[in-house]
Amino acid sequence: MIEATGANPAALNKQNVGERLAKRAATLARIRAYFAEQQLLEVETPLLGQYPVTDPQLDNLRVENPFINTPSDLDYFYLATSPEYAMKQLLSLGSGSIYQITKAFRQDAPGRLHATEFTMLEWYRLDYDMDALIDDVASLIQLLIPNTAIEKISYREAFIRYAEVDPFTATAAQLENIARKKIDVSFSDQSKDVWLDLLLTHCVEKHLGREGMTFLFDYPASQSALARLDTDDNGLVVAKRFELYINGIELANGYHELTDADEQMRRFTADNQQRLQAGEPAREIDAGLMAALERGLPNCAGVALGIDRLLLLV
Repeated sequence: MIEATGANPAALNKQNVGERLAKRAATLARIRAYFAEQQLLEVETPLLGQYPVTDPQLDNLRVENPFINTPSDLDYFYLATSPEYAMKQLLSLGSGSIYQITKAFRQDAPGRLHATEFTMLEWYRLDYDMDALIDDVASLIQLLIPNTAIEKISYREAFIRYAEVDPFTATAAQLENIARKKIDVSFSDQSKDVWLDLLLTHCVEKHLGREGMTFLFDYPASQSALARLDTDDNGLVVAKRFELYINGIELANGYHELTDADEQMRRFTADNQQRLQAGEPAREIDAGLMAALERGLPNCAGVALGIDRLLLLV
């Protein structure tokens, strides 16, 4: 696979294929050198697993099991949407800080910034919080794209500045009303997060990373996924997660990782309830990840970065 998302094979020639392959190899070598200097261990985890993800925004590619011999055998396996769950199992077993460069698979419609199969860099730092990991990501990006300016802006501040609404205090109805004024909308929904996502993609993201890299941080608690919750300086409960944007492109997604097994189970259950409400089947919860959390995930922060999108920028 040529590592430029959405590349048209008919438009490729020997020269640009060679240039892209050389750029990709050099970028991966510099990434590995960065982590070797930082003494992070490179690991490799399985691409094929027993469990799908529960996240309503993601769908795994499913692979039929051709070797079913007993009623207890699995009908399907699932290609990983990221190595996160498997890497957390290693962390719980004492791996220390680790990183991985791997393929990931998602049922996304192909496009310039989306592909069904793509390359992901994911890493975890023990005893890091969200702020320390943001600085770590910035250091890596500046190694790969020298002299890149850094901006840090909270999710709330970005919405107030670019969508003219406070995402924490506005109701779903108020967000829908604002979205209809700014965007051509042909549907209705009672979910506040639907309207936040729409305003983010249509009104906020285009302003992010225009002068370098922008870190958008402290998301609403309803969008916490696998991140810890905390209270910010305004007394608001926020998810300690961030996303990195360069030239309006979302490049990375990081968390101060949740380590509470009970809370994670509650979130997975809520994911499945949301799936059922949307008319989709519930997903079996990953027993390996839950075992890792129950065994004890160390205090850590982790981030996933899209290599294909990065290569559009270096």
